[in-house]
Amino acid sequence: MQEIRRAADRGYADHGWLKSFHSFSFADYHDPEHIAFGPLRVINEDRVMPGQGFGTHSHRDMEIISYVLKGELAHKDSTGTSSTIRPGDVQRMSAGSGVQHSEFNPSASEGVHFLQIWIQPNVRGVAPSYEEKRFSAEEKRGRLRLIASPDRAEGSVLIQQDARVYAGLFDGAESAGLTIGPGRRAYVHMARGAVTANGVALQAGDALKLTDTGKLNLEQGRDAEVLVFDLP
Repeated sequence: MQEIRRAADRGYADHGWLKSFHSFSFADYHDPEHIAFGPLRVINEDRVMPGQGFGTHSHRDMEIISYVLKGELAHKDSTGTSSTIRPGDVQRMSAGSGVQHSEFNPSASEGVHFLQIWIQPNVRGVAPSYEEKRFSAEEKRGRLRLIASPDRAEGSVLIQQDARVYAGLFDGAESAGLTIGPGRRAYVHMARGAVTANGVALQAGDALKLTDTGKLNLEQGRDAEVLVFDLP
């Protein structure tokens, strides 16, 4: 089964300093048809103005992945971690038993455009932790590069869930496939550009949900950046 979720159908919030599209119910946006997809709970596409950001706030029992598309995103948390990530970097924070953190745009002139992803963990109350790794454009070019997994496979960041997250860049004749195991589902999120997924034309912000489908095929990319979630 395939279900298309178009970019224009997402929730939207404009706070002046922050413009955010919500693929799933979040904050003041509530859609009972789009609460989660398996353990995938949040994909927010955020644009933050220069010098602005999210003040210190708390999380618990959530795997939080930040993926920057343009600009820089600075992070500080109560584990003592502080870092600035850029396009190509993948940041994972396991909130576990509880963590406080802040995120802000350190630039005085350039906005930051990024995705924040929440995945519900399969274990609760773990010690909070943080991890960051860089995946070059060459690693993602014309293929699906594993960036997050429950076992650090292929140098991916660790998440507390039986889920795998892939990132890929596609243009022209480049193509890739992913086998979806029995009883599993997949979620395709178009970060930018355009691609054809299982015969469906997707544009930036669109998504494709796959259930009871054994294979995902990506082709006909046009400056495409794609995230794929292999989920229980």
